[in-house]
Order: sequence, then C-alpha cells, then structure tokens
Amino acid sequence: MIELILGGARSGKSALAERRAAESGLAVRYIATAQAGDAEMARRIAHHQSRRPPHWALVEEPLHLAAALNDHAAADRCLLVDCLTLWLTNLLYAGAAARQAEAGEEVNCPVLAFETSALLDCLPNLPGRVILVSTEVGLGIVPLGAVTRLYVDDAGRLNQSIARLAQRVSFVAAGLPLELKHPVA
Repeated sequence: MIELILGGARSGKSALAERRAAESGLAVRYIATAQAGDAEMARRIAHHQSRRPPHWALVEEPLHLAAALNDHAAADRCLLVDCLTLWLTNLLYAGAAARQAEAGEEVNCPVLAFETSALLDCLPNLPGRVILVSTEVGLGIVPLGAVTRLYVDDAGRLNQSIARLAQRVSFVAAGLPLELKHPVA
C-alpha cells in the first residue's frame, strides 16, 4: 500500500507517519532525504531522530529515492520516506534547475525529470507498505522569487502525482489528520 501524508511545516505530518509505520506491525525502514547543510537543519534532523525507535533501520538518500525504495522494499517491510519536498529541493540544487530559474532561463534539469519519473514508475510495483511525507506548500500566496515559484509548482505537481498513485492520502493540520483518500476495504 502507498500512503501519502501532507501538511504544512510543523503540522504533525511526520509524527502521524511515524505512528502509522509503528502500527503497521511491519519492520520499518526510515528513508531520510534531509541533509544537514547548517546547524539549524542539523537540529531539525536530531529532533526527528530522537522520536524514532532505535530498532528502525535508517537509510539516508538525498537524491536517488526510487533506487533506495527498490533496494529496501519487501513484503514484510514498511518504508517511511520523510520527506518528498526536501528531496525535491535537493534535486533542484543538484542539477541546474535552481540556477536556471534564478537566471530567468527556461528550466531544463534532466536529473530532476529522471528522478521524479523513476519515483512515479517504481511506486506502484513496490512490495510492502510505503508511507511518504510531503509538505503542502501551495496554500499561500504566489512566491516572489523564480526559484521559489519553481519549487512550489514542482512540489504541487509531485504531490498530485503521488496522490493519484496512493491508496491512502491524509492532510494534517494542527496535529489532526483529515483523510482525503481512503484505502478500499
């Protein structure tokens, strides 16, 4: 089963994903996409790590998410990916997309296109359970900067694509989940 959990910053989406992974009864592998580029991000990562049970396996993969999912998926396993929007940021800056957007050029980033396509292609074929966490960034005003607009647009398209594939989709606000799409019984 594929599950997508959306929400704003500090909405409780990761805590919900962790609770559902723990309740799955499956062995959990946490696939972290964050990179500690500064002290503040390192503190955020440490906060997430402190909440996880020590027996959960950890896979750190900032770019090649589809490959990591294919490598670690198993019928008796729950993969928890936190989070898609950090992964998207990593891709925007790993390739030329961010630079092209800042320069006002047409964005052509093969690494972003390849990795996104690979993720969407692999998800329906994975055994076991996959819980994906993503930030919903499209509820505010249109951003002023070109890179931020690119990020918001790409995040929105990615979230829509994952939601189409997922059997369960939840939106979290103030720690409360709203079920947008339920698994068929």
